Amino acid sequence: MKTVPSGSLYGRLLRYAWPYRVTFAIAIVCMAIGAATEPAFAALMRPLLNGGFVHKNPASIRWMPVLVVGLFVLRGLASFGAGYLMSWVGRRIVYDVRTGLFERLLFLPTTFFDGHSSGVLIAKLIYDVEQLASAATRALTTLVKDNLTVIGLVGWMLYMDWQLTLGILITAPFISGIMRRMSRRFRHTSRAIQDSMGQISHVVQEAVDAHRVIKTFGGQDLASRLFAEANENNRRENMRRVRVSASGVPFVQLLAAIALAVVVAVAMREPHATVGAFMSYMAAMMMMLAPIKRLAQVNETLQTGLAAAQSVFALLDEPGEMETGQRILSRARGAIEYRDVRFRYAADAPWAVDGVSFSMEAGQTFALVGTSGSGKTTIANLLPRFYNVDEGVITFDGVDIRDLTLAGLRAHIALVSQETVLFDTTIRDNILYGHRGAVSEERLWEIVQAARIDEFACDLPMGLETVVGERGVRLSGGQRQRIAIARALLKDAPVLVLDEATAALDTESERHVQAAMQRLMENRTTLIVAHRLSTIEHADCILVMAKGRIIERGSHSQLMTLNQAYARLQKLQLHA
Repeated sequence: MKTVPSGSLYGRLLRYAWPYRVTFAIAIVCMAIGAATEPAFAALMRPLLNGGFVHKNPASIRWMPVLVVGLFVLRGLASFGAGYLMSWVGRRIVYDVRTGLFERLLFLPTTFFDGHSSGVLIAKLIYDVEQLASAATRALTTLVKDNLTVIGLVGWMLYMDWQLTLGILITAPFISGIMRRMSRRFRHTSRAIQDSMGQISHVVQEAVDAHRVIKTFGGQDLASRLFAEANENNRRENMRRVRVSASGVPFVQLLAAIALAVVVAVAMREPHATVGAFMSYMAAMMMMLAPIKRLAQVNETLQTGLAAAQSVFALLDEPGEMETGQRILSRARGAIEYRDVRFRYAADAPWAVDGVSFSMEAGQTFALVGTSGSGKTTIANLLPRFYNVDEGVITFDGVDIRDLTLAGLRAHIALVSQETVLFDTTIRDNILYGHRGAVSEERLWEIVQAARIDEFACDLPMGLETVVGERGVRLSGGQRQRIAIARALLKDAPVLVLDEATAALDTESERHVQAAMQRLMENRTTLIVAHRLSTIEHADCILVMAKGRIIERGSHSQLMTLNQAYARLQKLQLHA
């Protein structure tokens, strides 16, 4: 990833604070007030010691304790206001960035998810955004407050003895050089840490998703080793960052200590120096040590946040799905045509679909069969534009699908796939997922019965209010498929895509799902990606695929009479 200049990143990050500029400005004012109390306390030392302890001035004795308490009360209120308000702004920034990031993920193309691990994307959404917030608030608080404090204290020191102060400021370029060097190393190590967090998330997610496979095949040792490698990489990168941080601060403190020693040496040789003036100057010097230390350390937080910002902004800048069309079909019949369609997943990859042409009239059922890798699922994925064709045309009711809006095109297509996607909510909510508008109980129950869900839902204690668990883990494969079919029934789209919807089911479950599918397919244009050939004998046309091409087409009886590729597939399945 190309490194983006810090100023550009921070400027973009601060734009997220612009909607909350009033609160942000009040927080800055509170910081300025808090910073002003530091030189004020140093200035108070001279009249406190000279007037109160040396000369025993009655006014100093009376008012100095009140001023000290008042100064610390003001400092406490300002510190609370700055801390609370900046944290509020920071959490709003986290909310806005995380929301924007999630919404961006929802509209990214399928090709993006093909090339990125979901664990890495989750790490960006959770870990990187938090690091970004630290740069936007905690680092900014330190930079503003401590810089103002140092400026105020240096101003007081210049007022007290400008010649000595200018001599001390000779150390400033050395401190600046150390911090610049630390900045570069912090950015590098921070990016490495974020990458390692993505690796950890990826390994953990795979282990959780594949826990049955791990247990069955005794893969615990392998999973542990992969996690240990990712965890060790994360530990190593964190220690590199700690080493950079720990090595820089002592140098800064050493330079400050040298400056302090110079002040002491000069003061002891100054015949006219008073105790109050010396202690006031010393107090200003001592009070600068803490903010200088924090400014040296804030570099770590700032560069970590900027590295996270670069990662997050790169994802936010990812182009969404290509919206090429503007037309919307208000009344779709469902006539589909593939005309010399070609597609491949990468420029140097072989054609996954190579010159495919066929035409489906509204209400017809077409089936795609063939060995694995023959292009069946790819053809189905091109219809809702999960991928865009490289050559050729796909039309929907005579209109090029690239001329239709994505939402308008997909509104007319229902999908039931082999890997049924259910959400961790109730059966009812999964059936209603994505549906706009109210659905009466009578209509819902009609769909439940049509999809044969009533055959198992009535036996569940909570019926349709039963929570299905993550990915529907509390239900069988056949039950999950019937819920997916009910969802498609409720959508009532004119075009239906069935992607090996019964391939993973046992015979009994397949029988129930087939009955539900027959109801679903009524009066709809249906494209079936078939694994079990017995399920598509009723199709109007069967397309036999091989290496991305259609090598046979016809009805079941015609293809069996032809006694070639389709007939061989039938015989293989009969003897399997």
